[in-house]
Amino acid sequence: MRRGSPDLSALLPLCLLGCLAPSLVSSISVNSPAEVHASKGDTVSLYCSFTSTSRPTSRMTVDWSYRPQNGGLPQTFFHFASRPYPPKDGQFAGRVQWQGSPANGEVSISLINATLNDNGTFTCSVRNPPDVHGSPTSHTVLTVTPKASSIRFTDVAVLMVFILLPSAVITLVLIGRMFCSKERNQSKAYRSPIEITEGEEYSMYPSGAKIKSATCCDIYDSDDEDEYYSVKQRPPTDDGFVESQC
Repeated sequence: MRRGSPDLSALLPLCLLGCLAPSLVSSISVNSPAEVHASKGDTVSLYCSFTSTSRPTSRMTVDWSYRPQNGGLPQTFFHFASRPYPPKDGQFAGRVQWQGSPANGEVSISLINATLNDNGTFTCSVRNPPDVHGSPTSHTVLTVTPKASSIRFTDVAVLMVFILLPSAVITLVLIGRMFCSKERNQSKAYRSPIEITEGEEYSMYPSGAKIKSATCCDIYDSDDEDEYYSVKQRPPTDDGFVESQC
């Protein structure tokens, strides 16, 4: 070895330590979805998780900030340090719930009753000393749209009960009346029993049978108008005899 030249074998461990040191310090990483879509009035879950080589301690802090869609500076509205500190005033007052579990790497929140004014960028920041470098923040763009009007199943059921059901009943009644009218017309089309054609005169009464003469009771009980007038034209009989038969 030449005099004055450095000993490379002694510098190698120092080089490796210097190369590994930044990776050991800058090991925290925060992750959240890039976009979240919701409808007006929904409860929105803003997910955020982190990984760190150091175990979370009481010094770990979480901050959620919001920047409106039309631009402007981010404003912190939620803070966590050993316990959650939800906003007490401003746009998100009474609408933020803590859903995190730092021991499991979860630092999520929920936004209740989303409005169109909530459209913008939400930033999740995590500090867990000594891991204070790396990627301690993550951004999520929230898009809230008006709730689309939709017909519920109950509305459809009500329409069916009050519109379709009466229509079905009326249709059945009309069909029943049509069948009844058809049967009545067919019965009227039959030949009257008093009309006797040639050759049928003797078939109506068996041979040797006695034909009973019509009485006044038979006359008034008969529904046939022609028979009534035909009997009325007969010669009068003894009134006392007729009354005794009736």
